[in-house]
Amino acid sequence: MSEDMSAFAAAIQNFLGPVIPYLEDDSVSEILINGPDQIFVEIGGKLKLTESRFPSEDELRAAVNNIAQSVGRRISEDNPRLDGRLPDGSRIHAVIPPCSRNGTTLSIRKFKKVEVDFKQYIEWGAINLDGAAFLNACMFLGKNILVSGGTGSGKTTLLNLLCSSTPKGQRILVIEDASELDIKYEHVVSFETQMGDPEGKGKVSMQDLLKSALRLRPDRIIVGEVRGSEAMELVNAMNTGHKGCLGTIHSNSPADAIVRLESLAMGGDAKISLTALQYQISSAIDVIIQVSRLSDGSRRITEITEVLGIDEDENYITNVIYDMSGMIRAADGTMIGELKPTGNLPSFMEEMEGNRIPIPRSKFQKKKAA
Repeated sequence: MSEDMSAFAAAIQNFLGPVIPYLEDDSVSEILINGPDQIFVEIGGKLKLTESRFPSEDELRAAVNNIAQSVGRRISEDNPRLDGRLPDGSRIHAVIPPCSRNGTTLSIRKFKKVEVDFKQYIEWGAINLDGAAFLNACMFLGKNILVSGGTGSGKTTLLNLLCSSTPKGQRILVIEDASELDIKYEHVVSFETQMGDPEGKGKVSMQDLLKSALRLRPDRIIVGEVRGSEAMELVNAMNTGHKGCLGTIHSNSPADAIVRLESLAMGGDAKISLTALQYQISSAIDVIIQVSRLSDGSRRITEITEVLGIDEDENYITNVIYDMSGMIRAADGTMIGELKPTGNLPSFMEEMEGNRIPIPRSKFQKKKAA
């Protein structure tokens, strides 16, 4: 057992006793600790209140301090937030008082042990065969893709899946705040941000790592989550000959995703007008995939949209290729619906045909209602 894993194992043994059963239960995908007296778990996309408790706030805080030390990070009243990756791949985030008024708050998003491919993704109902074939075509052609969705909607799972579909012989550089992606590909170089000391020395940001990535001969650059000024660097990378770049962003729709990316990019140090930025974004992003966690707990792709440019009024022009509308709730609460073509051809249809991608134009025709 590695030193890091031993430290984490000790933390579990000594401090995280109340949640050990959920850490060992493969059906539990996330553990949410809202202070010492309230622990929820997520099973099948649904939250369930458990009867487990921590003996006191002090013991819960000690557990978080120990975890922070084991992953090489720190948490204190001066730095009350912890974001990190555990040795088993699980992602943690913690907030301590006084910022957290319920007491120490901790989430553990467990690492999925199952390797997901498009076949499995289709079996889950997250996408259909035609939609999966189209996304594979986008990856083959090197389209720049933004995966949009809310927290826990499955953005990371989809990003892993897309990256693993990259054609052979390319070099992928991955940049994350806390390493979470597990890309199954032959040539992957991963980078992770670094926190500074109490004086801020030694800090390495996402923006810093993106600048380095551009100098390391990337074929494709993957940003685990775009949530700051690194948005401008990603847009620049997409516009400077790096095809097939990917990133995720928190938003509720493709339209919201573009506006959020624009807002994040404007928050950086770049001196650029809004009009120039809009043109750069519309040129950089080819496809936006919206993933959603539905009310029945399932995660599905609900829209695939192409970004075409900017109109005379400086509004983004988009082309919805697939969407999931008209969903029906079954008697057992299950949401019934399928990702369907809208009838719009992708603007790169001729490029697909020129590359002999076996997706005929008929596959994009809107299906008639039964």
